[in-house]
Amino acid sequence: QVQLVESGGGVVQPGGSLRLSCAASGSGFSLYAMGWYRQAPGKQRDLVARITRVGTEVFDDSVKGRFTISRDNAKNTVYLQMNSLKPEDTAVYYCQATRMGNTYWGLGTQVTVSS
Repeated sequence: QVQLVESGGGVVQPGGSLRLSCAASGSGFSLYAMGWYRQAPGKQRDLVARITRVGTEVFDDSVKGRFTISRDNAKNTVYLQMNSLKPEDTAVYYCQATRMGNTYWGLGTQVTVSS
C-alpha cells in the first residue's frame, strides 16, 4: 500500500507557473505508474498527465506543451510542472498511484489561476 500527499498548489496569475509535488510513502514506489488528475467544481475528475514506471508519459491534449511530468524514484516523488497557466486550469489536482489493479489517491491540492 502507498500513501500520497500532494503539495505546491496555490493562486497564480494567468501565464504563471506552479510545480506540484506528490510524495509517496510505503514501499515499491518505482513499480507504480503515477498520474495527476484534476477536478473542477461540478465536473468529473480527469487525467492531466501520467508517467509509467519505465518513464512513458501521457498528457491530456489541453496541457500538452505547457505541463511536464517527472518522477524521482530516489525521493519517492512525482512532479507536475505547470507553465503558461490558464484560468481553465483551475481545479483540485490529485495524485494517483496504480499497480497490479490497485489504485491509490491523495487528498488533492487546490490550484487557482486568476488575475
